[in-house]
Amino acid sequence: MKKGGMAVSEYILQTVNLTKTYQRKNVLHQVNMKVKKGTIYGFIGLNGAGKSTLIRIVSGLATPTSGKVELFGQYLEIGLNQARKRMGTLIENPGLYPNMTAHENLEIVRIQRGIPGKSCIEETLERVGLQGTGKKKVKKFSLGMKQRLGIAVALLNDPELLILDEPTNGLDPMGVIEIRELLKRINQEYGVTIIISSHILSEVHQLATHYGIIHQGELIEQITAKQLDEKCKAHLFIQVDNAGKAVTIIENTLQKSAYEVMPDDSIKLYSHLNESQVVTEALTKHDVKIEQFTPRRDTLESYFTSVIQRGEIPHE
Repeated sequence: MKKGGMAVSEYILQTVNLTKTYQRKNVLHQVNMKVKKGTIYGFIGLNGAGKSTLIRIVSGLATPTSGKVELFGQYLEIGLNQARKRMGTLIENPGLYPNMTAHENLEIVRIQRGIPGKSCIEETLERVGLQGTGKKKVKKFSLGMKQRLGIAVALLNDPELLILDEPTNGLDPMGVIEIRELLKRINQEYGVTIIISSHILSEVHQLATHYGIIHQGELIEQITAKQLDEKCKAHLFIQVDNAGKAVTIIENTLQKSAYEVMPDDSIKLYSHLNESQVVTEALTKHDVKIEQFTPRRDTLESYFTSVIQRGEIPHE
């Protein structure tokens, strides 16, 4: 696709060999992140993996030791500063004025940012479901309402890219659902690209269209939700007294190689899902003692764990 004679990238954000070093230690190491326009990118990793550092660099709150950030096709500093006006961020807890209303909080932000006109305030409050809060002071808001107001602050300039660092942290289950539904609506109705950083994998799994898995400062894998669903496919979970012997039987007797041996010597068999008796008979016939045999489906948590344990993309 070309516009005005220049190629237009499908990526709204890219990092190229992005590295950040603190006290001779790499907090980020040659990270090559690619976020497509219109997606919800789940940026997942353990606490301390480097998620917040990368977000701070992209937002302009920190500088990389080496490598570069490309935002809306801009990578030179002057262009990046302009491009950052097209994004909204919520990093850590939103800085709100507790003795003011939601409207008053947004009015202060509007003036600080030089956003013309006041219509954006009511529009943004409606977007996040806070249009009916009236004169209620923020100190009387629930944690979920405060978080939605924080997202409203990030949305006030009508950004094309929204970056949220742990937006559901500390929320009760109802608050988590509210934020999830809000972000889905912002993405689908307004076309806002969202990067959501989180260590709560089950929550991200219900929201993201794409994932980036970071571990110890390295981006181990980027994967679509569809690819993840294929990898987290149904299987027979088998725990036996002799995994090596069981694998030989699976290969020779069942003539199947669609299996995986896990670090704890359990076996995931991706074939014979409706023929469990055939598998158990083959194993017991060759004197393999079956300790556990259940049909299962992997979760994002189990896939994430297997990826970071290996430190690389699992082989097919």
